[in-house]
Amino acid sequence: MRSFIVMAMFAASLAHAGWTDYEEVRDLDLSADGISELKINAGAGSMDVTGVEGLDRITVKATIVVPDEDKDDAIKVIEKRIRLSLEKSGGDAELDAWFESGLISFGSSPYIALEVNVPRGMAVNIDDGSGSIDVVDVAGDVSIDDGSGSIDISNVAHVVIDDGSGSIDIVNAAGDVSIVDGSGSISVKHVAGSVTVDDGSGSIDVTDIDGDLVIVDDGSGSLKYAEIRGVVDADT
Repeated sequence: MRSFIVMAMFAASLAHAGWTDYEEVRDLDLSADGISELKINAGAGSMDVTGVEGLDRITVKATIVVPDEDKDDAIKVIEKRIRLSLEKSGGDAELDAWFESGLISFGSSPYIALEVNVPRGMAVNIDDGSGSIDVVDVAGDVSIDDGSGSIDISNVAHVVIDDGSGSIDIVNAAGDVSIVDGSGSISVKHVAGSVTVDDGSGSIDVTDIDGDLVIVDDGSGSLKYAEIRGVVDADT
């Protein structure tokens, strides 16, 4: 009996030892000369986009994680399935960072965590699958089409968001803010333009708006607003 227990513990230890994450970092870089907008097409993984005063390049740090795989198997997954590139296309830059669908031998799906720096004032257009999104100090227009995960935005111009689920927090927008949201709390503060919200479920809190506030639908959840200097249309 003791021998059986020892063998079982040893087998469990070996199995546990195999369940590790493989991680590697790749850096991408592109001159921002002649580029007015960065388009990001991303799959799973967190994303941080920061506007930097005086920066003349777009820089990307991509942390690639393949869970529950040893090095050799993870490298095979990356070689076959990853799509990671930063290229100029006309007056835009395009960043692709995602894995093609497919089965891994075991464990969770791979993902890419992105840290992106852009020149302050550049517009950013994000099409994201899942994972948190942080956009800070961009000072340009921001457009986000997101599946799931929290969205935090501060110090930008116009904002357009189409979100499936996850909280949305916007602070300091120099233009209009438009949000279509499936579920999750919404907080919008300090906007120089107008705010429009079409929400499925979750609380809505809007404060300090120079323009109008239009609530197309507040779904389910509380609605609070204050310091709206334009017209309030919240008939839901």
